[in-house]
Amino acid sequence: MVDSEVMLGLLREKGWVPSAKDEADVIIINTCSFIREAKEESIANILAMAEAKEKGKCRRLVVTGCLPQRYGQELLKELPEVDLFLGTGELHHIGDLLENSKEGRLSRKQIIGLPAYLYDHRTPRLLTSTPGSVYIKIAEGCSNHCSYCIIPQIRGKLRSRKISSVLQEVRQVVSGGMKEINLIAQDITVFGQDLGGGTDLTRLLRGLVKIKGLLWIRLLYAHPGHVTPELIRLIREEEKICKYLDLPLQHIDDQLLGAMNRPVSSSQVRELIARLRAEIPGITLRTSLMVGFPGETERRFRRLLDFVKEAEFEHLGVFRYSKEEGTPAAALKGHVSEKVKEQRYHQIMRLQRQISLRQQRKKIGTHMPVLIERPGKSSGILWEGRTQGQAPEVDGITFLRQGSVRPGEIFEAVITEATAYDLFGEIVGPA
Repeated sequence: MVDSEVMLGLLREKGWVPSAKDEADVIIINTCSFIREAKEESIANILAMAEAKEKGKCRRLVVTGCLPQRYGQELLKELPEVDLFLGTGELHHIGDLLENSKEGRLSRKQIIGLPAYLYDHRTPRLLTSTPGSVYIKIAEGCSNHCSYCIIPQIRGKLRSRKISSVLQEVRQVVSGGMKEINLIAQDITVFGQDLGGGTDLTRLLRGLVKIKGLLWIRLLYAHPGHVTPELIRLIREEEKICKYLDLPLQHIDDQLLGAMNRPVSSSQVRELIARLRAEIPGITLRTSLMVGFPGETERRFRRLLDFVKEAEFEHLGVFRYSKEEGTPAAALKGHVSEKVKEQRYHQIMRLQRQISLRQQRKKIGTHMPVLIERPGKSSGILWEGRTQGQAPEVDGITFLRQGSVRPGEIFEAVITEATAYDLFGEIVGPA
């Protein structure tokens, strides 16, 4: 999303404006290729847009991002209807490339170099998020090298932005009315390790909390092996930092964690969760887990299922292991059938639905600040928004049945009803 907003901003500077696909001169598809489902979705969209190109006024179809970075030569042969493939390190050239293609000066159908690009506060962005909230990418690439993951190959090694650049961008978006920033990277907890000089996430956060007008700071994608006592203290003590942490764990079986190249043990995971719960009262924890990793026997899966029951995460998502060529895990023995992966996925999600419902019902009768996103879409719902415990797009919505508000602002609501994933309430006044 951030990459797409950067491309939109760069194109706007060249005079291009967004339009409906039937009216577009150029169609750009920014792709993912992290797992099989993402690749399939990307290909399906490319084929659909190729058809739209034939029927509409579009003259150029451009495919950018991870898919061409990973499969450049193959795509040239398989998708001749695409006019330009652009890798993850070339998106900042999109404006000049389209200008050149308009004038007939585009000599290559594919531009894929080393993934080394990183935007900063000077880079134009055309924000597409909901009112009041924005994603801020603080680093790009990853140097963790989990055995199942292709990201280091398509996004490059860790590259952190300077703290001054992040602060400047946040000041800019806050001056434009943003109340919440969502800090993202492949792993935000290693931010600054490549820069040295004491640059790290806690130092960045100490600068961010001083920005006037910024109310919520949300931390997404924190590696469990890199969460420090100092970071925990900062989340507890700083009012602006949401009492929320996205902590992808993947599994709890020690042998599988070792095979995944995840340098954190099951006992360390349990200690971290206990410490977060004890030191940050009311914290909301999100995690993502993986089922079907090579070597996941029924006994090891049961261990994971018991852990889900024990940990009682407020929010939890499950990935089915995807065998990705070029990763060490693809060569492991003991691959699990797709049928078993599907069964295990549904077992965890059924269990988590019960846990989530219990956690959600605890909120009934409480007063919570809600960031208003949009007018309601269904009967009886005036507004839709999110609490601090709900990250954008992944954690559910707070539906408001009464109250006068403005999108992009934070208001206090009383929670009157809860389902497994959503909350319902009424506005009682300003936050």
